[in-house]
Amino acid sequence: MASVSGMRLIDLMHLGRERVIGCWQVGDVLIDPGPSSCLPTLLEALGDERPRALLLTHIHLDHAGASGSLVERWPDLEVYVHEIGAVHMVDPERLLMSAHRLYGEDMDRLWGDFLPVPDANIRELQGGETVLGRFTVAYTPGHASHHVSYLHEGTAYVGDVGGVRIDPAALTIPPTPPPDISLEAWHESIALIAAWQPERLAITHFGAYADVDAQLSQLGARLDTWAERVRTEDRDAFIAGVRADVDSHGGAELVDTYVQAASPDQLYAGLERYWRKRAESVR
Repeated sequence: MASVSGMRLIDLMHLGRERVIGCWQVGDVLIDPGPSSCLPTLLEALGDERPRALLLTHIHLDHAGASGSLVERWPDLEVYVHEIGAVHMVDPERLLMSAHRLYGEDMDRLWGDFLPVPDANIRELQGGETVLGRFTVAYTPGHASHHVSYLHEGTAYVGDVGGVRIDPAALTIPPTPPPDISLEAWHESIALIAAWQPERLAITHFGAYADVDAQLSQLGARLDTWAERVRTEDRDAFIAGVRADVDSHGGAELVDTYVQAASPDQLYAGLERYWRKRAESVR
């Protein structure tokens, strides 16, 4: 995993496990602060440092859940988020209802509170901007319709669209939870990130890696392979296959870490919904 001056990855120790969720700190900017269930760990790591802004790659709870709590603590904190996701940061009712369908009684244990962000703190993004004078923004859907990535001094902060990869494994897997996985958009986003020619990819789950072309190539290939599996396998067979892939390529000791970062049942659910929506669109 790359270590670069001026950036650090704060391990949020999700549910007490290392290398599951990280928050990137670049000077006085935090990229994806994580869920509020991990807020004490984040605040301890920051110490007396006060962030100026949050850059959100997308609004899923494991990436953006602590945003409202941080704004409550620092009322002038700016929150940058794609315009599609902005409304759900201000009024998270629909987002939380959707999350409850996925996580049920585990919601609070996994993610904690999701406080709304006041509209005055929101800075809406479309892609193509340069924000805070130094972060180039690209619209990178595929994992989520409201996903953006940021380029800063050779590092592409790509949230989940760059995959899940747990150091020291070379294995990159596509996180494909419901509701708005798009294979076509994801491949376009992979191509866009590659065209940046970054020196490294910084991902939330978990680390920064300099073998950019290899990681993106593996991500795209596995996205297609696993999507095809969902067309031909039932849920249990797919989940068993994912676990076997992680075991054989990442090592048995990392299976639980990968599973916590990207739950196989949700990987199946997101891809199954993708195929179902495709079928419905041609009727």
